[in-house]
Amino acid sequence: MKPGRAALLGRRLVEWYGRGHRDLPWRRTSDPYRIWVSEIMLQQTRAAVVIPYYERFLGRFPTVEALARAPEEQVLALWSGLGYYSRARNLRLAAIQVAHAGRFPCDYESLRQLRGVGDYTAAAIASIAFREPCAVLDGNVLRVVARVESDSSDIGAPATRERFRSIAQLWLADHSPAVFNQALMELGATVCLPRRPRCEACPVAAHCQAHQQGKQAQLPVKLRRQSPVRLEEIVMVVRTRGRVLLRQRAADARRMAGFWDLPGPADLPQARLGAPIGEFRHTITHHHYSVVVLEARAARPASGGTAFRSFLPSELVAIPLSTVARKGLRLAGVIIS
Repeated sequence: MKPGRAALLGRRLVEWYGRGHRDLPWRRTSDPYRIWVSEIMLQQTRAAVVIPYYERFLGRFPTVEALARAPEEQVLALWSGLGYYSRARNLRLAAIQVAHAGRFPCDYESLRQLRGVGDYTAAAIASIAFREPCAVLDGNVLRVVARVESDSSDIGAPATRERFRSIAQLWLADHSPAVFNQALMELGATVCLPRRPRCEACPVAAHCQAHQQGKQAQLPVKLRRQSPVRLEEIVMVVRTRGRVLLRQRAADARRMAGFWDLPGPADLPQARLGAPIGEFRHTITHHHYSVVVLEARAARPASGGTAFRSFLPSELVAIPLSTVARKGLRLAGVIIS
């Protein structure tokens, strides 16, 4: 795309965004800490899901210093249910980095040095909080670029991503980096949708080669790396005198270390299984779980290699609870919200 045409595309996108967009809480601030928290939470997660977590998190940790002082368990408890818990751990560790440095990094290269901050997050913070002209590149932007350019290259390939980043940078041109990047992400999130793109509402449809060729539904292309793995799991709800029994994952566990889970039959081999409560599905990357929840009766195990503890329902909000446990307890009526 020629520079003049690229600048026109950018201008139409910015004008469209100026006429109206979603009112999201992180768009009402230029505080780099708040923008950073939102960008970490939004990774692999829809904005509607993030909003209540974002507001609760900042209510408890309003500054980067407050987050740096917080115990990991408190951070994980507030993150519980949002998934991808390494994000929360890295966020806290990066907050400690910032607190030690005495100031928030204010450019792309410095932001990239923070724990858990990749190219996209650094570009988003640098452009929105500090007006650095860095084009962002996330899944939404990759989709927009692939369709506008009618490019069927594999978006999972590093060379494709780097080329698409250069194209988005060309579109950015002399526009406000904060406004342009948010407009581009908004277009991908609300109009240039993965399925059934709303081309009739797109401000850059006239520039979109895929739209003109009628092949927008075929783009972008991402070659499958791993086939889905389907698994079945049984978890038990063991209740005694208004309390529910949970087991804690080991501190050195490969996944979700320190989180509390519902026990399975292998954890309590002497348990007497009761009536089924229900079933739900749970996905972690390419692993697809079908989880059956059963009532069960069991004595609390003696202390051993696995930590068990009984909790009142009111105590569950203060501990890091796995998503599977949260879903199972909600199904059992232990957790209402």
